[in-house]
Amino acid sequence: MSDLFADFAPPAPAPDTPIGGPLADRLRPTTLAEVVGQDHLTGPEGAIGRMVAAGKLSSMILWGPPGTGKTTIARLLADAVGLRYAQISAVFSGVADLKKVFAEAREHGRLGRRTLLFVDEIHRFNRAQQDGFLPYVEDGTVTLVGATTENPSFELNAALLSRSQVLILHRLGADALNELLARGEALEERPLPLDDAARAALVASADGDGRFLLNQAETLFSIDLPEPLDPAGLSALLQRRVAVYDKDREGHYNLISALHKSLRGSDPQAALYYMARMLTAGEEPLYVLRRLTRFASEDIGLADPQALVQCLAAKDAYEFLGSPEGELAIVQACLYLATAPKSNAAYTAQKAAFKSARETGSLMPPPSILNAPTRLMKDIGYGKGYAYDHDHQDGFSGANYWPEEMTPARFYEPTRRGFEQRIAERMAWWDERRQTS
Repeated sequence: MSDLFADFAPPAPAPDTPIGGPLADRLRPTTLAEVVGQDHLTGPEGAIGRMVAAGKLSSMILWGPPGTGKTTIARLLADAVGLRYAQISAVFSGVADLKKVFAEAREHGRLGRRTLLFVDEIHRFNRAQQDGFLPYVEDGTVTLVGATTENPSFELNAALLSRSQVLILHRLGADALNELLARGEALEERPLPLDDAARAALVASADGDGRFLLNQAETLFSIDLPEPLDPAGLSALLQRRVAVYDKDREGHYNLISALHKSLRGSDPQAALYYMARMLTAGEEPLYVLRRLTRFASEDIGLADPQALVQCLAAKDAYEFLGSPEGELAIVQACLYLATAPKSNAAYTAQKAAFKSARETGSLMPPPSILNAPTRLMKDIGYGKGYAYDHDHQDGFSGANYWPEEMTPARFYEPTRRGFEQRIAERMAWWDERRQTS
């Protein structure tokens, strides 16, 4: 091997790695120390590092994005503490497979060797199947290591979570990804055919997924190129990575939460970024518009009444133009909301009013403001003494409109921001008139 790659010697291939297999498999670490990007777990002070040092593992759930080392860590854990390793995938396994795995683990246990059972995509098992793990975890038949890309709080049974540690794997940063590329170059004994800018673009395109990065690198190694590629050449040669984004799972809710809170925090740049993340990943534009419209009422309200109008106009424009032309109207609405004065006064007023309505039941309004379309209703006092506001000075009578059994409440408290400043002044004037009427 040339001196150029002496500092980046690749790990020795695992015993079961086929000759000429995929680069990602040939570079699989053989010890926990070789795992990149997860030092917070595998390092001496990390949860996994401490368990290995003690020689005893507890059941755990490894939660993290694709290509961050969940499967590799599980395999290396078994080796590190001398457990038998068994692996199943929830995508391809059913009840019969689980029974077979547990029976084999129990038999090996009788012979004095415990089993680490790695369950890939564990969130794919339904609730009843997840419950099936409990007795075998509790009696020590298996030490369970589950891997999931989904939030365990939503996807796994509480009983299973209570018997496991949830360990979070981070998406791989640029340093970790560059180290993987260096290991690949050392294994291949030649550099990638990329200039510095293209190399940075390749790392960025991986979106924290080490497996994806190495698969792309393997493609580059397989092509005889006369000179290193620049970013444009790299983009033309390799497929563009599609952002990880399941529209019915946690990534969806994370991004819409980030968009909402960026808007609330009046950061138009961040709001535009998160909205772009959603739209470029394939989110339905009308869903984004629905969330923006809700925000206009919840977090701006009457501080800027035009916010809601802008959102509805953006919906009409998008439905009229379609994609991609109509997406500019969504951008305009997003920027309007982010830069508008904020108020949740309408939102808090709604919650307070609805709560009061539920608590007070069926109280009748005062008779003076009830309609009296029949003679009988007039005879029993409906509409009697109603003060027609337009007949009073300044168009304001100051009458009481609350049920007789109820003390007037105050649900809406306008802020001193935007248009609500004027509303607050108007309401204060009305309150003063009521006091003197």
